[in-house]
Amino acid sequence: MPFAVVTDSTAYLPEGFADRHAVRVVPLLVHVDDREGRDGVDFGPGELAEALTRHRVVTTSRPNPDEFAAEYRRLLDGGADGVLSVHLSRRLSGTWESARLAAEEVGADVVRVVDSRTTAMGLGFAALRAAEVAADGAGGAEVEAVAVAAAENTKSFFIVETLEYLRRGGRIGAAAALLGTALSMKPVLHVHDGEIVPLEKVRTTSRALARLVDLAVAAAGAEPVQLAVHHLAAPDRAAELATRLDERIPQSAGCVVSELGAVIGAHTGPGVLGVVLCPGHLGK
Repeated sequence: MPFAVVTDSTAYLPEGFADRHAVRVVPLLVHVDDREGRDGVDFGPGELAEALTRHRVVTTSRPNPDEFAAEYRRLLDGGADGVLSVHLSRRLSGTWESARLAAEEVGADVVRVVDSRTTAMGLGFAALRAAEVAADGAGGAEVEAVAVAAAENTKSFFIVETLEYLRRGGRIGAAAALLGTALSMKPVLHVHDGEIVPLEKVRTTSRALARLVDLAVAAAGAEPVQLAVHHLAAPDRAAELATRLDERIPQSAGCVVSELGAVIGAHTGPGVLGVVLCPGHLGK
């Protein structure tokens, strides 16, 4: 059995991708008032958008190390040569730490844990690339190197409908949020050094959408690239963004669309749109 690949629910892989590429997904936990559920399993994007709109407090927590350890043992007992466990940035969550503790328990010689220093499909592309070379018979060192390279070269850009959720999450101050709302500013965010940080501000949603496309085109260059669009409760605008990207970046294999879950969505709110680019293609 090839080297196995594990990731977490913040990869936000499009439906069916995890099964198709034999990637195992361990969900983070979501808390809304006194209710707890598994991200993407018991608690989906629809419930998240409704909870945020009603101003309910949404928090998340990392999986218990025991959950990772149980998953690693299942894979190893099933015949896997080893496990690569690749996760969202440790600056955004303690998930990587849980995976590391589990790896120490099961055996660091058979379980490799990677901090992707990104999230969403930046993480997802890393897991998929790793699973592809693992299926071709690559050993642990190569599988890990492919995941690390994919994550390092990924670019992610987001726009949000309102600054309020960033304020609630402590990303910006109350004064800045109030000023941005008064001026109808739409912040463009990106993933930098393992964190989601502001990149620039644009007036109006239409200009922000156009800016996302321009940033993606510049980041793609002329080489082959994989593309993903993320959203929360904005399927029509996500489809429009994906169409624009396909038109402007013909060297991609086609843009996939995936809705965000609680870990990122709770900080960005309904209406968020994002684009993720990873150089190269699966199978190339």
